This record gives sequence, C-alpha cells and structure tokens, in this order.
Amino acid sequence: MSTLSLVTKSSLSKNKLTLIATLALLLSACNDNNNPVAETPLPAEYSYTVTVTNLTYAQPLSPLALILHSDNKMWVVGDISSVALEKLAESGDNTDFLNNSDAIATSSGDSVILPGSASTVEISTTDRMATYFTAATMLVNTNDAFSGLTGIDISAMAVDDKKSWNLNVYDAGTEINSEAMGTIPGPADGGTGFDATRDDVDFVGYHSGVVSQDDGLSNSVLTQAHRFDNPAIKLTITRTK
Repeated sequence: MSTLSLVTKSSLSKNKLTLIATLALLLSACNDNNNPVAETPLPAEYSYTVTVTNLTYAQPLSPLALILHSDNKMWVVGDISSVALEKLAESGDNTDFLNNSDAIATSSGDSVILPGSASTVEISTTDRMATYFTAATMLVNTNDAFSGLTGIDISAMAVDDKKSWNLNVYDAGTEINSEAMGTIPGPADGGTGFDATRDDVDFVGYHSGVVSQDDGLSNSVLTQAHRFDNPAIKLTITRTK
C-alpha cells in the first residue's frame, strides 16, 4: 500500500471521529436540563363578574355598562353630564359610554334587566393599570334617571373577594322630568330616547323620584307602579382570576 493511501485513510478516520464528537456534544447540549430555554411568562389576568339585581317594582333597567379604568370618574354629582352619559341616561344606549377614552376594558349586558330579576356580566383584562371600576344602567321608564357607581378602587381585591353595594338613583340633569307622552323610551311610553337639547339643570344630581299621573301630574304617562324607592339596585362584584 502506498504512503499516499495511508495518509488519505488516516485523514478520513480523523474527520469521522471529529464529526461523531461534534454530534455528541450537540445532543448533550439539547438534553442538558441545567440550561432550559427561557420562556416568557404569560401576563396576569384580572377577571371579575358583576351582578346587578333590580329592586324596583316596575322599572326595567337598560343593559349594564361596565368599565375598568385608571383613577378617574365617569360622572361627579354637581358636574355637567358628558354626552355619552346623557345618551345612556336618556335612551339606555351605552355604546358611547363604553367608548370612553379612559377605558382599559369594557363589557355590556345583552338584555334589559326586569324588575325583581338579576343579570351577571363578566369583564377581564391583563392591564395592571385597570384598578378602578365603573358600572351604569338606566331606569328606562324615566326621562333621564340612571343608577350605578364610578371610580371604585378594586386594586386590593384578591381572587374570590367580593364587594356589594345598594345603590341610589341619579338624575343626569339633561332632560326635564316631564314624564310626558313621547319622552320616555321604556315600555310605559315607547317614546323618544336621546335628545341633544338640554332643557333641565344640566348637572348630575340625586333623583327626586317619579311624580306620576296618580300623584296629580296630569300629563304623565307613568303611574304609581313606576315610582321607585332607594336603593333601586343591588350591585356585587367578585374577582374570579
């Protein structure tokens, strides 16, 4: 055998051994449990269920609007109502209210809440800044009455924690409480909802109640059945995640 043949075979053997050693190192690295591949942790989820119970005798409630947000309020007693709040309080339409620029997460009920019944709505987010809570609903057999709460701090709530409130009724102050035919969107009248004209005090206040035809208001389409006492609703929020 020639010297050239021996050199060639020797080189091939060395290359083969080098390849085997390299493959072994790669396999060892793949199976090295001391060096796991880092995984990005999933963001924490903050989830809540909100239940509203209608405590009135004959006042259906509009679908519940829910907002998670940072430290602010969607209304203040004594301040002018936003147009979005006006629409909710006059027509029960919560679309613009939920489109608030400060909202981090929103949710809406899908149906009217009848007297004596309850509705539960879920809302969730992964944003840690969503530490405040707002809920609102219209009493639909009124001109512009609504109930709810706003700017409630829920940052300290742990999973399974629960908070409850018995809530009074607000007057948006945007539509005079005439109770006249054609001015109330609920089943007692089936009239107009939102009207951009503001013909009342133009600030949020506590509602003084319904003065019906049975109470001597001759042009009212409402009866004593539509009167309400405070509290008008019970609201409970529970953290689920």
